[in-house]
Amino acid sequence: MEKTVNVWKANLVSGLILGLIGVVYSLVMWFLDLTFNKNIGYIFMLAEVVILFFLVKSYRDNYMHGMISYGQALGAGVIIFLYATIITSIFSVILYSVIDPELMNKGLAFNEEMYQKRGMTQEQIDMATKVAAKMMKPVISVPIGLVVSMFFGLIISLIVAAFVRKEGNPLVDAPQQ
Repeated sequence: MEKTVNVWKANLVSGLILGLIGVVYSLVMWFLDLTFNKNIGYIFMLAEVVILFFLVKSYRDNYMHGMISYGQALGAGVIIFLYATIITSIFSVILYSVIDPELMNKGLAFNEEMYQKRGMTQEQIDMATKVAAKMMKPVISVPIGLVVSMFFGLIISLIVAAFVRKEGNPLVDAPQQ
């Protein structure tokens, strides 16, 4: 009788790895004062795809005997991303409330500058800044951030699962005990 693998336990370390990489990335961006640079954010998202690929591939090779269906790879990717998202969300609260409480004001100033570049009137800028200030409070921003991060995690996992899946003939490719 083959022992089944608990996907939650098997991917905990991978989720911690991805989460800690996200924390280190956030700290480096904060130290370099590049927290609001979107281009570097896109580069990090590409890095997350590559890292998630290797983490799901590791799950496939170490726990699934080298075989994994698309659905199993997708599930593993989403679980890894869920763990990572929880870690990075907790860190974001710490960053914005303990490490640098002025970071929210810097973000609002950055948004205001972007609004001015778009040609918005001062009244529109004031209204948008007021709404953004309410949205940046941890009570609102953390749940929204979790949902948005998990949406992107799902998209990334859909892509990664297509490359990691490895299905074979179960009669020929049965795992060796």
